[in-house]
Amino acid sequence: MQTFTVRISRKDQAENPYFYVPFDVPEGVTRIDVTLSYPKSEQCIIDLGVLDPRAIDYPTDQGFRGWSGGARDRFFVATDDATPGYIHGEIRFGRWKVMLGLYKIPEGGVEALVTVDYDRSPREVAPQPARQFPVRMGAGWYRGDLHCHTFHSDAAGSPELLHAAARQAGLDFLAVADHNTITQRRYFHPHSSAELVFVRATEITTAVGHANVFGVDDWIDFRMTKPEHAHTLARLVHERGGLLSINHDKPTIPWDYDLPEIDCMEVWQSHWLAWNWVSLERYQQRLASGLKISAIGGSDFHQPARLMPEGPLVLARPTTVLYMEELSEEATLGAMRAGRGYVTEGPTGPHLELTANGAPMGATITGPVTAEALVRGAKGDTLVWLDASGIVGEQTIEADDWTGRYAGSPTLFLRAEIVAVENRKVIIETFREALPGKALPWQLSENDLSSRIIRRAISNPAYCQPN
Repeated sequence: MQTFTVRISRKDQAENPYFYVPFDVPEGVTRIDVTLSYPKSEQCIIDLGVLDPRAIDYPTDQGFRGWSGGARDRFFVATDDATPGYIHGEIRFGRWKVMLGLYKIPEGGVEALVTVDYDRSPREVAPQPARQFPVRMGAGWYRGDLHCHTFHSDAAGSPELLHAAARQAGLDFLAVADHNTITQRRYFHPHSSAELVFVRATEITTAVGHANVFGVDDWIDFRMTKPEHAHTLARLVHERGGLLSINHDKPTIPWDYDLPEIDCMEVWQSHWLAWNWVSLERYQQRLASGLKISAIGGSDFHQPARLMPEGPLVLARPTTVLYMEELSEEATLGAMRAGRGYVTEGPTGPHLELTANGAPMGATITGPVTAEALVRGAKGDTLVWLDASGIVGEQTIEADDWTGRYAGSPTLFLRAEIVAVENRKVIIETFREALPGKALPWQLSENDLSSRIIRRAISNPAYCQPN
C-alpha cells in the first residue's frame, strides 16, 4: 500500500481544475484499489478518477481508466472487473495518476489523503462487451429519451432498473449519458434490442458547461480548461462520426464556453418548469443568427435505487420523437442530425408534425411557404408559429386530431410550439402532486407557476431561403 497526502489550495484550482497524484504500478499487478479521504462538505467537493501510463496531456485518446466525479470516494480497477465508471482490462505497469477534480475548494484549502493498494492474484483479462446492431423494420414515429444516468456516474440506480423504467415508459430508444465515462456500455451494449435500442452516449461534464456526445464508442477527453477547448471537443466528436449536443443551457449550469460546431441542442430538460424557457430562447437566438441546429430533449433522469412509478418528474419527461424509416441506432442518429422530429412533454404527450411545402422538419425549402402542423392530443391549447423575428402566427387547437396551417414568407426558418391553455391547470396540479410536502424545486416561485408560459411540444424547424 502507498499513501499520499496532498495539500490543495484555491490557487491550484485556478491554475488547473484537475490535480494529479502519480503512483507507480509494478509488473504483475492484476488489481488496483484507490481510496480518497478529505473533509467533504457543501464547500468542499473533490471528484475522483484515474489514468494509466498511456495518458498524455489534454486531449488524450488513450489511458483513461475511469471517473466517478464526486459520487465515490473509492474504486478498484482489475483485469476482469472494475467499479462502475471504471474500465477493467490489462493493468499496465508504469506511472499511473489519480485524477482529482477540484470542483469546490474552501478558502483555506484542503488536505486530501490518497491510498493505493495492489493485488497480484491470478485473474483473467476480460474483454469489453461487443456492440449489438438491432433493427426494427418499419417507418414511423419512434419515442425516446436522450439524457439519463445510472450508477456508472452519479445516480443510485442500476442499468437494469433504468432499462425497466424505459420499458415501463414505452420507449423505443434510449441514450444513457453517464458523466465523463463510457462504462455503462457493459450492460447496454449486450442488451440493446429491437424492442429498445440503446444509443451510445456520454455527458461531457465540466464546471462551466455540459454537452452530450452521441454515437461514439470511444471515451472523449473531458478535461476542458479553456473556452476554446469547446472547439477541440467538437473536433474530437466529429472525427469519430458522432453528434455533439449542448445540454440544459440555462440556470444552474449554462454553456459558458465558446459555441463550437454543434449538431443538436437540448432545448428541454426535465419538467418544462425547470427553467426551460431560458434554453428555448437561446435556441431561438441561435437559429435567428443563421445556425442550423436540431432541437432535442432529455429528462436528465438519475435512476434511483428503485423503479419509480410514471409521473411528471421521471424518465422520458420530456420525450424526443423522431420519424425514421426503421428503428436502429444509425437511423436514430441520422434523424437527430437531420432534425426529423419534435420534443413533447412525455411518452403520451401531444403529437406535433410540421411539414413545409410538403417537406419534413429539418428540410431546407425555397420561396413562399405553405405549412401544416398535424397536432394530436392538445385540444384547447394554442399552436404558435415562429420564425427568426419571433411569433408569426397563433391558432387555437380545435380538436384532439387537428391540422394548423400557415402561409407566408418566414425569415430563415419556420417552427411550431404547442402552448398549454386548456391543459395548463392539470399540468400545474400534476406537478404539485409529484412534490407532496416539498418546496418548489429549482428556485421556482409561485409567481413562476402562475405566469410562465408552459410549452407542451416543440417542433424542429424547416429552414427557409428566398428564391
